[in-house]
Amino acid sequence: MKLHLEARAEISDVIAAYAHAIDRRRWQMMDQLFHEDAEFQFGTVSGDWRGFVEQARAIIDPCLATQHQLGQVQFGFENDLVCHTETYMTAMHTVPAGYPVAEVFPDKGRTYSAVIAGRYVDRFEKRDNQWRIARRIGLYDWREFREVEGVDLSDVPEGASGYHDERDPSTPVVARFLG
Repeated sequence: MKLHLEARAEISDVIAAYAHAIDRRRWQMMDQLFHEDAEFQFGTVSGDWRGFVEQARAIIDPCLATQHQLGQVQFGFENDLVCHTETYMTAMHTVPAGYPVAEVFPDKGRTYSAVIAGRYVDRFEKRDNQWRIARRIGLYDWREFREVEGVDLSDVPEGASGYHDERDPSTPVVARFLG
């Protein structure tokens, strides 16, 4: 039985980089994570990966904050060039009053937290010696809306919270995905 340890590590890096790209709004990373002809489907978001990025930006950018926590990942290798994965995730979204994409998160007239738990079911393919996502299907397992307090980080000292640009101290970690 072949273990595919190196491939598993490379695929895991892509999965983690995806969560980072979403949460840090580093949309330019996506072309390093998806194959050019990749397909994407998650709830109301579907199509090719570039269309996904446009739709995801419309959903994520208005949020005050997001954080995607990744859980267990299962790997199913077809061969040395194709691997199917299932990744559990929990995504927290701080949704402001006046949120514009009501079919995803309703505008409740106040800030609240939208928590989604689900899974990414991916087909990874190794092309040109790089593992990337060829197809992603996102599945909801459950979601809930929570009343929140203290989500405004405007009074947090400079440098004590994350950024959505190059000031974020994680930038060197993902430099290889930034192009």
